[in-house]
Amino acid sequence: MGWVVLAVLVIIVIGKSVRIVRQHQRGLVATFGKYTKTHGPGLTFIFPFVQGITLVDMRETVLDVIPQQVITADNALLTVDAIVYYEVTDPFRNLYNVTDFRIAAIKLAQTNLRNVIGDMELDEVLTSREKINAHLRQILDDATDKWGVRISRVELQAIEPPGDIINAMSQQMKAERMKRATILEAEGFRQAEILKAEGERQSRINRSEGDAEAIRKVAEAERYRQLTVAEGEAQAISTVFGAIHQGGPTPDLLAVKYLETLAQVADGQATKIFLPLEATGMLGSIAAIGEAFRSTDSAGSSDSLVDPKPTPASTSPVEPPVQESQ
Repeated sequence: MGWVVLAVLVIIVIGKSVRIVRQHQRGLVATFGKYTKTHGPGLTFIFPFVQGITLVDMRETVLDVIPQQVITADNALLTVDAIVYYEVTDPFRNLYNVTDFRIAAIKLAQTNLRNVIGDMELDEVLTSREKINAHLRQILDDATDKWGVRISRVELQAIEPPGDIINAMSQQMKAERMKRATILEAEGFRQAEILKAEGERQSRINRSEGDAEAIRKVAEAERYRQLTVAEGEAQAISTVFGAIHQGGPTPDLLAVKYLETLAQVADGQATKIFLPLEATGMLGSIAAIGEAFRSTDSAGSSDSLVDPKPTPASTSPVEPPVQESQ
């Protein structure tokens, strides 16, 4: 019977003296209540009833901060919920410098969350989550450093304003969107009018340039035609003039042509005809031609074979008559 009791005691002592520390843990050994050393992962032996071992989890852990009401700088009441990510960097300080790290960290996060948001206005709180997260993480990390903990991240899960503020924000958002829509519509109309005016201006410019180009081409064509006509007339005059001089015209022929030209000039609607000063010589030639015809008629009636000498034209100056036709 004694051997059985002894065997049971030995088994109990061995069970108390053997401890297994996992990979994500650290074992803090205390002898008679005093810290002795820290054991890493693996199999660890201690003296039972003399030494004790406490395991500390070194993994990153999530700490849920209880939702709480916070008043902003512009007296808006908000309900804020946050979570904190932390990991133990020094198991000795985490075990011996704070009684319950989780409760201490939650209370510290709530207090600093009220302080950070209380210095900001509602609009800034709603649009500056990243800023609040970074500021709060820095405060908590500095405060928990003596506890052997590193705060890796702080995230605001929810920011819930009261119902009346939500309605006001909804109306404000609607009004803002209506304003932006009106501005965009006006801007589109203005841009369309500008483009329309630009198009009309460019169309007028193109039309004016086309008209100017057409006028220029018509003027060039007219000028070319006039030059061609002038050259033709000049060539014709030159040809006629040469032909006249080569044919040796007599004053009688010139007088007859002059009369034909006068007939063409008088064949119109003009009420007055002005004869040039050079018409005096022509009139003398006409008188000589008339005298010659009279002499021919007299000779034919008397059967005379003698050709009377024609009467010379009067040498007295003759005023160029002005003929009027009604």
